[in-house]
Amino acid sequence: MIRVLLVDDQPLIRSGFRALLDLEDDIEVVAEAADGQEGLELAGKHLPDVALVDIQMPVLDGIETTRRIAADPAMAHVHVVILTNYGLDEYVFEALRAGASGFLVKDILPEDFLHAVRVAARGEALLAPAITRKLINRYVTQPPPATRGKRLEELTGREREAVALVAQGLSNDEIAGRMVISPMTAKTHVNRAMVKLHARDRAQLVVFAYESGLVVPPGS
Repeated sequence: MIRVLLVDDQPLIRSGFRALLDLEDDIEVVAEAADGQEGLELAGKHLPDVALVDIQMPVLDGIETTRRIAADPAMAHVHVVILTNYGLDEYVFEALRAGASGFLVKDILPEDFLHAVRVAARGEALLAPAITRKLINRYVTQPPPATRGKRLEELTGREREAVALVAQGLSNDEIAGRMVISPMTAKTHVNRAMVKLHARDRAQLVVFAYESGLVVPPGS
């Protein structure tokens, strides 16, 4: 059973999402919150698999809510998905840096929304190819922070290769095929890289790959 927390200051939005989720046999909405502070408290209390968090809310916004969830070891397995009306913007980048697993635009199709919840619950990044391209455009125009370059040195060659493939949006099975290794070994490389880089999930590996210069788009 996938346990979900809804955090949005608009009752109508929460009701719509809840109505969709309640129809699914494998998903349970454990709580709802109308602002980030309440969402943070309920996340600590219920420890949901997925927290759907609006990016703009009173009291505590979605970015700060995400940052505090990510910083709490007790909530290490809570996957935050940011909800936004505006698509990919600076707020979303900031949320990814803060520890979000990805983001959803609120006008998403119902079937895509349900699929996204299940993907997030598995700990995978909600970063479609279009989003990855925009991440490239965002990060390739600036030099990597010095700290990112130093942390890159902590990875083995195979771990770097795995992170680069994660940044291309590949699954563990696809990474295994590219690296000619077993899916379990691919997963091990990805997980070890996450530990070394202190990344909560694959979304943060993607951000790291572009910020560090590990992945450089063709022609740049």
